Amino acid sequence: MASLINRNTRTYAWIVVALLWIVGMLNYMDRQMLSTMRESIMIDISELESAANFGRLMAVFLWVYGIMSPFSGIIGDRISRKWVIVSALFVWSFVTFMMGYATSFSQLYILRGIMGVSEALYMPAALSLIADYHRERTRSLAIGINMTGIYFGQAMGGFGATLAVMYGWHGTFHSFGLIGIAYSVVLMFLLYDTPRHIGAVKTEEKKRLPVFKGMAMLLANVSFWVILFYFCVPSVPGWATKNWLPSLFASSLGIDMEVAGPIATISIAVSSFAGVLLGGFISDRWVMRNVRGRIYTAAIGLSLMIPALLCIGYGHTLLPVVAGAVLFGVGFGFFDANNMPIVCQFVSSRSRATAYGIMNMCSVFAGAAVTDLLGRSMDTGNLGRDFAMLSILVTFTIIVILTCLRPTTVDMSDSDASSSTADSSGCRQHA
Repeated sequence: MASLINRNTRTYAWIVVALLWIVGMLNYMDRQMLSTMRESIMIDISELESAANFGRLMAVFLWVYGIMSPFSGIIGDRISRKWVIVSALFVWSFVTFMMGYATSFSQLYILRGIMGVSEALYMPAALSLIADYHRERTRSLAIGINMTGIYFGQAMGGFGATLAVMYGWHGTFHSFGLIGIAYSVVLMFLLYDTPRHIGAVKTEEKKRLPVFKGMAMLLANVSFWVILFYFCVPSVPGWATKNWLPSLFASSLGIDMEVAGPIATISIAVSSFAGVLLGGFISDRWVMRNVRGRIYTAAIGLSLMIPALLCIGYGHTLLPVVAGAVLFGVGFGFFDANNMPIVCQFVSSRSRATAYGIMNMCSVFAGAAVTDLLGRSMDTGNLGRDFAMLSILVTFTIIVILTCLRPTTVDMSDSDASSSTADSSGCRQHA
């Protein structure tokens, strides 16, 4: 099979995006469908009648995912990203399959935590692999297209409640788990690392660099701390919509969860799908004329999220709530398509998976906290108000990135990183 595939062509670079599109879809579908299946599962597992308990079940995934993320990034920078991706897919798919056999809250809790470990391994490796296959002119669009798989999976996960009613929640978990296991076998034969990454791994082994050297370089990089803030804060409402928007729609609109789930997830997913494609397209062209083009594109996306959160939080009829979800999806798509490309302007290829792993950790910790908080808000009837308040965080983020992030290159190279770590010019410092 390897002899039939030329990995040095532009065609294969897009094949990688297509292969990982499916993995991203399975990644979010498997984690998302639980958020809409509470009513079906609590018939058999009574502990889920408490919204606070359900919030704990959703949050444990995020806490474990966050703890694992820095280590996942380090692994992705030092060993074969192909096998990291394949192994992660197999494990979380097997966990999804086993969730169909759960008979207690504690079993679901443990399995959800294991899923957090396996899924944390995927994103840093996948995004850094795509970033290496695609250079400046196609990087944001390639990552944006890959992100549409995540949104499609999120939308498919919204049908979890519908499928659970039709076929039972046990069978739903079994079916999706088996699909992922089968695809991990297919991926073994079709996905390859870039030759440059393989060479870099061998060079690292020969030099016997300390495992945490890349992380130490990142933490000495002032711009990385700004990027970390920029990535984490908008991720808070992002996680809130993933985990609680179906419940908010059901309570705000007075409709059943099997209807609210698809409306909430599809409206976010379809608009995000459009947002990452448009945001990636705009960013790839803007950055060729202005080195801050990716940052300006991301700022536009964040600006759209502000009125969106207000509509979602305070709307009580179908039109403003769905309009808010659509606007949020477009804005979040602009943001999502440019995260790794912005990292590439400040971090060299040898440390990008590590960078994304640290970013994921902080983002997910914030997401776990807000997921738990919104569970209590749901119990007290303040879920909509607290959704709207998240717009304040987004506003502050826009001010920070426009003030501080000033890249000097479109794609940071290893030599640029080495020469610029001694730079003490604040936000311009790189790693």
